[in-house]
Amino acid sequence: MADYAEGHAVVLGAGFAGLFAARVLAEFYGRVTVVERDELSAGHAARRGVPQRDQGHELLARGQLIAEELFPGMTAEMVAAGAHLGDMSANARWILEGRRLARTRSGLSIMACTRGFRERHLRARVEALPGVTVADGLAVQRLTTTPDRGTVTGVVVARGGRERTLTADLVVDATGRGSRTPVWLEELGYGRVAEDKHRIDVGYATRYYRTPPGAFEDDVSINTLASAEVPRGGSTQLVDGGLTIVTTYGILGDHPPVDPEGFHAFVKSLATPDIAEIVAVSQPVSDVVRYRFPANLRRRYERLTAFPDRFLVLGDAVCSFNPRYGQGMTVAALEALTLRAHLAGRERPEPLTFFTDLAVSVLNDVWDIVLTTDLVFPGVEGERGDDVRFIHEHVGRLQAAGMRDGDIAVACLRVFGLVDPPAALFDQGLLDAVARVEEHSASNVPTA
Repeated sequence: MADYAEGHAVVLGAGFAGLFAARVLAEFYGRVTVVERDELSAGHAARRGVPQRDQGHELLARGQLIAEELFPGMTAEMVAAGAHLGDMSANARWILEGRRLARTRSGLSIMACTRGFRERHLRARVEALPGVTVADGLAVQRLTTTPDRGTVTGVVVARGGRERTLTADLVVDATGRGSRTPVWLEELGYGRVAEDKHRIDVGYATRYYRTPPGAFEDDVSINTLASAEVPRGGSTQLVDGGLTIVTTYGILGDHPPVDPEGFHAFVKSLATPDIAEIVAVSQPVSDVVRYRFPANLRRRYERLTAFPDRFLVLGDAVCSFNPRYGQGMTVAALEALTLRAHLAGRERPEPLTFFTDLAVSVLNDVWDIVLTTDLVFPGVEGERGDDVRFIHEHVGRLQAAGMRDGDIAVACLRVFGLVDPPAALFDQGLLDAVARVEEHSASNVPTA
């Protein structure tokens, strides 16, 4: 294993991607500094710099597993502080095409809590690591490099107009979708990074409530997914602080209103009344807040022919997905594991090799899932060739069978939760199970 003991790594951004990265970097570097623009010491609200901070957030089942691996005991710690833990299938209501998936125990956990709550607990664990410092209130100005611009040597930060330089053996950009790395690369002479954009124009609206005990029965969350027939969706979760969060969304400009009456009417327009029934017995404790996501965005760093040494990019700064699928935090956790693998076997990570591995081992499958699923909606632009139509039909069969069979539903949820790869949906055992469900269903359909 490479020896980084005397080295200093700097992470730009104290969101989930930056915190997961800092946790892994602390295994190798003697010092790790996380630089954050926002002030982190003021109360317990989510960071001001997160535009969707008040919306519902999910850590998928695979992300939950990774978080517990990297921070042992954090799940129990968060539950003790007010988060709600449940089984991904048995304690979550999944509604697709207006029908509920069948339920059985999956053995995989989901945790319902607010973004700020999860981020605070994660940050506290990172700050407790030896050699790690989280420095807030610092605006990143620019990178510093060797004279030939071939190696990044640090970063210039500023507070109150006063600049200082943090020298580093590795700089990791985890500043999110608004990352300035594309601009920095052009200024350094590396050219423009190619970007893939796919318009979806999702609009979100969220309101917080207090809900009487027992309203959720044994569930911690209820999820009504948008479909081609009803391109609106929403979720409601029991979260920390004794609160319930209700988030609704619509695509291609059909966004939920922010006035209370319009918001409630939007909730009632969903495919089933499950979420509306929760709202009907709950008391609102906040205004309605909105967030808009224009397009899936992927920056193709792996396609560049050159990239400065000792500099990497992670998280939404590389790829940001339609948030209705809840994949962002889990992808950040998966990327941290890729970073760990590259740190373990080399004197230092080689950027282009890292970006290629990131694309192959993490991003390609998730990107394909998102784009293919978005194409279910007729108004979304994109090619719908035979392969896309086949996948839509196949997934539709699986979901229909999953309404009747809990094991099939769990197989679908494992892929949705990024535990299994998409190829698992074509496992012969699963196909046989679907065929049996379809045969049984057909034999029980009354004839005219």
